[in-house]
Amino acid sequence: MTDTKVREKSNLKKIAIGGIFAAFVFIGTELHIPTAIGFMNLGDAVIFIAAYLIGPAAILPAAIGSALGDLLAGYPIYIVPTFVIKGLMALIAALILNRRSGKKIAFMKRLTAGLASEALMIAGYFTFEVFLFGIASASGSILFNLIQALAALVIAIPLTYVLKLKL
Repeated sequence: MTDTKVREKSNLKKIAIGGIFAAFVFIGTELHIPTAIGFMNLGDAVIFIAAYLIGPAAILPAAIGSALGDLLAGYPIYIVPTFVIKGLMALIAALILNRRSGKKIAFMKRLTAGLASEALMIAGYFTFEVFLFGIASASGSILFNLIQALAALVIAIPLTYVLKLKL
């Protein structure tokens, strides 16, 4: 096969995998527990796994799958902030993980990537909700977002040790 055909096949495979991850992020987001001003979900675990497996290509699946979850859950006001926050989460995790090196990724690096991306999620939603609801209501969402973040890391980090993907 020529280099062009190999690249085209690789790009097509990445697009297909991205679509699959967007669907998984959406499903993880739809598996949610309602809270006072939103909901907690498992989408973050899928976002982290996608960032681990496909790197920065996880940005769009994370953003699209999560935003669709907000739309269908009845939270349209969150669609744009979710799109931005979840896309940035995937980017931060992917950049910290940096799988291009080909080396094994240490647990502390995985944990750092997860904590950094989840800290962005908590800060991002808090900032948005301060403008929307005020600081008192926004403060109420911190605990739920923290629980969601910790659950995502407890689920995702062990799975990164067993999941493999060849592109």
